[in-house]
Amino acid sequence: MDVVGAHIELHRSLGGRINALVADRFESALEEAAAADALVASGGDLPPLLGVPFTVKETIAVQGMPQSAGLVARRDFRSPLNAPAVERLVDAGAIPLGVTNTSELTLWIESDNRLYGRTNNPYDVARTAGGSSGGEGAAVGSGGSPFGLASDIAGSIRIPSLFCGVFGHKPSPGLVPNTGHYPMLSTPEELTQLLVSG
Repeated sequence: MDVVGAHIELHRSLGGRINALVADRFESALEEAAAADALVASGGDLPPLLGVPFTVKETIAVQGMPQSAGLVARRDFRSPLNAPAVERLVDAGAIPLGVTNTSELTLWIESDNRLYGRTNNPYDVARTAGGSSGGEGAAVGSGGSPFGLASDIAGSIRIPSLFCGVFGHKPSPGLVPNTGHYPMLSTPEELTQLLVSG
């Protein structure tokens, strides 16, 4: 519970200065952290990521969280369930803290949109965190999250990671399911094959 609590406090202290986390689930995360502590105390089998907090790009479904891709027209939409990649992390014991900012429809190199505003670089708020997964880059780069889940076609994980001083991995296509991502590409097929969660 201490680890999750420390990450939550860091997000609260950074707040609007960096604007990485655009919607949180802090209360639920603390409850899940307490349950993880109880599981450790019970001496039972422990999942490999038990109690490790993480953040998720807002375009990937997290149950009960917004999934607008920065579109004002989708501001009231809430994901009814977790994307498979999120669910796998939760099943492994990891605890989602909330969802992070993106560029509108994941199309730009800066994470800025009319719904959430701009995400700033954690090392220099006058500079960009990159995009489209700039919220993730800034959340991890600031120490607000040990790791994050995001998506990448042409650098959307790798560019913000570079800008924010952290490692970003785009795995081979097909290893991590893209189900639960919005927007989901349908054409052209070449771009669909390039969309990867990592």
